[in-house]
Amino acid sequence: MTAVRVCGVADLASGEVMRVDVNGIDVAVVRVDDRWFAIGDVCTHREVSLADGEVKVETCELVCPLHGSPFSLVTGEPSQTPAVEPTPTFRVRIDGDDVMVEV
Repeated sequence: MTAVRVCGVADLASGEVMRVDVNGIDVAVVRVDDRWFAIGDVCTHREVSLADGEVKVETCELVCPLHGSPFSLVTGEPSQTPAVEPTPTFRVRIDGDDVMVEV
């Protein structure tokens, strides 16, 4: 897999999310303190952009803005219905000041 630069480290503060396209795949990139996560941007329940949702910093989850299902930023698994299917997760690495995502 090839890593793609999606943003700079300074582009997101802790608790912020950014929607990016990585090789044709919609990805939500999230920063929680000094940890970075990338998950599929589409809610598996109703195909809504997860990047429009709230980041729960304390539980490392991204909440679907439509029906409120929280998705783990680590595993992509929803912790509450109505979503029951996980969204994919992707590897993130920091290269200097660049945030790189592999899909």
